[in-house]
Amino acid sequence: MEEIKLYKSRWRAIKLLLLSVPFVAIGIWMITDSDSSSHDRIMGWLSTCFFGLGIPISLFQFFDRRPQIIINEIGIFDRTTNQDTINWEIIEDAYLVNIHSQKFICLVVNDKFDPSKLKGKWAKKSIKVNKAFGFQELNISLGQIKIDEFKLIEFIKKMCKAEKSQRFKIIKTLR
Repeated sequence: MEEIKLYKSRWRAIKLLLLSVPFVAIGIWMITDSDSSSHDRIMGWLSTCFFGLGIPISLFQFFDRRPQIIINEIGIFDRTTNQDTINWEIIEDAYLVNIHSQKFICLVVNDKFDPSKLKGKWAKKSIKVNKAFGFQELNISLGQIKIDEFKLIEFIKKMCKAEKSQRFKIIKTLR
């Protein structure tokens, strides 16, 4: 089976590391400086703890080589959605949402296959909030992936409208 695998960008992990380390260093300096007040030490600890979280996260993302998104003839699998493969037959449309430079592909699915039917009361309420902000129940985050989101949207739209026999050819043309 022909697959397209999209991986996390290592450059974005490096950027997170490079942004975190100076703030951790400043926080450590504020903690260890003998002239600093207790307020400065508290701010130093807060800075070190908060920005220190960026270091293991960036290292994990740098070394994590599992595919984030897998696209094949059956559908789309995204590790962040906690769903199985989203079949092409249930996808009706897709569109892009951009919030503070974080891009998401929102997948409009057939009402009969809404994942929220099996979820609890709180999940259903959060889905209503998502829809109020322009999202759908199934959203693919492109924040860690370096890809032309407009080409990916067009590709998804072609795949969900194509016949099963044509999907293999469409995937071959994208490679």
